[in-house]
Amino acid sequence: MAQNFIQSRRERGFLLPPDVREWLPADHLAWFVIDAVGEMDLAAFYAAYRADGHGRAAYEPSVMVALILYAFATKCVRRGRSSVTVAKTWPIA
Repeated sequence: MAQNFIQSRRERGFLLPPDVREWLPADHLAWFVIDAVGEMDLAAFYAAYRADGHGRAAYEPSVMVALILYAFATKCVRRGRSSVTVAKTWPIA
């Protein structure tokens, strides 16, 4: 698959904490949402992108779906700047 997506590397190390997975406890809602999205058929989302990878890199559709579901589950979606509110509370991208 040659599609051009911005990678989501949850295992990538940072300075503090050294691993993104250490930011949240194992039973946090974010992990449940990520696992649920992993079970979904997102083929329609992927089909909307160019297969040759040309153009600006897009965010991985599975990350965006998980972000939206997490926002609705935590009631972060409001009128106005909901994406800013979610981005502040969504620790895993």
